[in-house]
Amino acid sequence: MSKDTTGPPSSGLGRRHFLAGTGVAAATGLAGCVGTLSGESREVNIAGSSTVFPVTSVVASEFREERDDVTISISRTGTGGGFSNFFCPGMTDINNASREIADVEVEQCGGNDITPIEFTVATDALTVVVNPEADWIDCVTVEELSQIWQADGAERWSEVRDEWPDEEIQRFGADTTSGTFDYFDEAILGEDGTHTTDYHATERDRTIVQGVQGNEFAIGYFGFAYYDENPDEIKALGIDDGNGCVKPSLETAKKGEYTPLSRSLYIYVAQESLERSAVRDFVEFYLEQTSTDLVNEVGYVPMTEDERDENLAELDDAIEEVTAE
Repeated sequence: MSKDTTGPPSSGLGRRHFLAGTGVAAATGLAGCVGTLSGESREVNIAGSSTVFPVTSVVASEFREERDDVTISISRTGTGGGFSNFFCPGMTDINNASREIADVEVEQCGGNDITPIEFTVATDALTVVVNPEADWIDCVTVEELSQIWQADGAERWSEVRDEWPDEEIQRFGADTTSGTFDYFDEAILGEDGTHTTDYHATERDRTIVQGVQGNEFAIGYFGFAYYDENPDEIKALGIDDGNGCVKPSLETAKKGEYTPLSRSLYIYVAQESLERSAVRDFVEFYLEQTSTDLVNEVGYVPMTEDERDENLAELDDAIEEVTAE
């Protein structure tokens, strides 16, 4: 179905810059994978979150250095799009996810005899960014973020704070199929709020970078890794959740100080896919890497060794269950 597109970084490029071109298969290409969940295929097919994509891509590249007999295809479809269109219909083995699987998705998977197994692989500091020329803003409260992003909310910066420019707010954010959208919506707007539709929605985080970079009065949000990749092109805002302003960083996320926008990142594995050695070996390798600097280099907080070992033990149990049948 898909060709192997993973490989080592080009000479002179850092690991994060390599992510844009590694391990990616077009979402349409995954449509040809029906039936690969049975039989001893040497393919591992992955869709889902663009936020988790950098971790999975780098892990896939490292895995391919040891196992060039396995083809790994990765597509950025958004967490929800990955679950509903690929993972739960049985077309992929793994779904990257920046939120927990929803009940309706569990039901959809069950209807197709797919059993999702959740593994936490990192912690993210979801980051709100503005143009670096916007020297009039460095920190924003949760309430102010809600004003900016809620339906029928503020249209101009001066409506949020009097001293801010009387200029129209240009918003760039995650598409509604994204787990990042879901998390931001819940954390900032809450149960009573509704996310505005008046914004540039995309699953391509670099599109958000470009949009914010190109407009002094723009604001956007995405996973910390994409800010960490572009610190000179965009400016991260501190968030005041009532206890003072806290800048997003791996350290503040790890300490639990960056609230309410610190979150867990996941992969979901179809237990049925673990019947295949290629999937078993890749998932085991992946979970082993989650406590290493590999995750840190991408721009997320690694798991502890104890958390890693718990994941590996759960994987062993799942493998034993499917291989014993």
